[in-house]
Amino acid sequence: MSQYGVQLKTTEDVFYELCRQNPDLRLERSAKGEVIVTPPTGWETGNKNAEINRQLGNWARQDDTGKIGESSTGFKLPNGADRSPDASWVEKSRLAQVHLEQRKKFLPLCPDFAIELRSPSDDLDTIKAKMEEYIACGLQLGWLIDPEEKTVYVYRPGAVVQKLENVNEISADPELPGFVLDLREIWEPQL
Repeated sequence: MSQYGVQLKTTEDVFYELCRQNPDLRLERSAKGEVIVTPPTGWETGNKNAEINRQLGNWARQDDTGKIGESSTGFKLPNGADRSPDASWVEKSRLAQVHLEQRKKFLPLCPDFAIELRSPSDDLDTIKAKMEEYIACGLQLGWLIDPEEKTVYVYRPGAVVQKLENVNEISADPELPGFVLDLREIWEPQL
């Protein structure tokens, strides 16, 4: 076993069944077939993630052009990896192309937008590599949010990663018109 997982040779169905039978574990699989076990988050990170998903969900309901997924939503990326970003959004037109039976398992596509929230136990370089993987697989916009450093890394295809420090909000325009994430609850959660 390595720091990030153990190499297992499994089929897509076997990996899905492993995830289904272990709902308390957050499992991902790299493009190389490495199964990655991520520990549960602490309360503070979970609360921040819930806030991110609440804001994204509120916007998505008003916009009505796509659907969101939270941190347990799995995506089968084009490179063969199975990933689950902390928050994600997929255009309805792309979802409509996925057969209903396939939507019951990991979506066989890359989300259009994804957010990864760094928890205290996460290695920053590992999450940055995951964001690069999403971009290589078709992600249109990605945010890596690091609450401890009050930093957001913005990923777009064909662009240099943008690093924003000490901002209170971030806009997803033009990819998600009108979506602005209020970061104040992420930086300093209120009781």
